[in-house]
Amino acid sequence: MKRVHLAIGSALLGMGLLGVGAADARVRLTPQAQLDKIVAGRVAGKPVNCINQRDIRSTEIIDGIGIVYTTNNGTAYVNRPDGGAGFLDSDDILVTRSYTSQLCRIDIVQLISRTGQFPKGSIGLNEFVPYPKPPKVRS
Repeated sequence: MKRVHLAIGSALLGMGLLGVGAADARVRLTPQAQLDKIVAGRVAGKPVNCINQRDIRSTEIIDGIGIVYTTNNGTAYVNRPDGGAGFLDSDDILVTRSYTSQLCRIDIVQLISRTGQFPKGSIGLNEFVPYPKPPKVRS
């Protein structure tokens, strides 16, 4: 039985299906590099206190730095909480309870562990710094 497992494992390894081959290895960006990549080519706008929830298309946690809310028009709003940003983990789930149609700097966001699905804490949001999508260059 051990020989069968060993033979299958060796075959999968040889086909590159087991383990990580040199060509498949991906470099994991640092949190700051991830944020830099998101806002590349964009210019920060004037911070705002609130954004409309209906306009939020996606949310991304940047480990230990903040949360990026991308809106339907492509603007990325970066929120760097004053306290608790160190708890932010891209593998966590954000739970936001809001009683208005806007997400504001006074709102509290809870962090839930994706693997254990237990509460990990909460953070208070700060101002949202907009990084509008750069205009398309016409040739």
